[in-house]
Amino acid sequence: MRGMSTMAVELVAIDSGNWRDVAELSVAAHQREWVAPPTYYLALCTYGEAGWRPLAVRVDGVVAGFLMWTVDPEDGAAWIGGVVIDQAKQGRGVGRAAVGALTALIASEEPAVTGFALSYEPANQAARQCYAGLGFVETGETEDTEVVARLSREG
Repeated sequence: MRGMSTMAVELVAIDSGNWRDVAELSVAAHQREWVAPPTYYLALCTYGEAGWRPLAVRVDGVVAGFLMWTVDPEDGAAWIGGVVIDQAKQGRGVGRAAVGALTALIASEEPAVTGFALSYEPANQAARQCYAGLGFVETGETEDTEVVARLSREG
């Protein structure tokens, strides 16, 4: 991954010390049609019914992103959503590293998870390439207007 050799990416709980940093994350202007503000995702984690669990993405100790996950009780897959990498950190492999770290974290914490799933707008080529590079395969399923990609538990 380009630029990752000097970057330490870690996933941490969102708490009173970092929630403001998460709320201030901002994607590039052309991505705003595909990515909601982090405050929307934080509200979804708090008030939504799907049981989303939020995490901050830190790079070299600084909040650089956000993502969330939940387990679908119907098929046992862990869904990954709300991936936001701050525009200042994009293009450096942070998103790929964060999603990779999340799949490893989920696999260790949730042994019954059958695999991983996520969705994205078909026009979002950066997301498509990032997730395909991690082994996610489009399934033909859709979630609203988004295409679904899945990764088996074995990777």
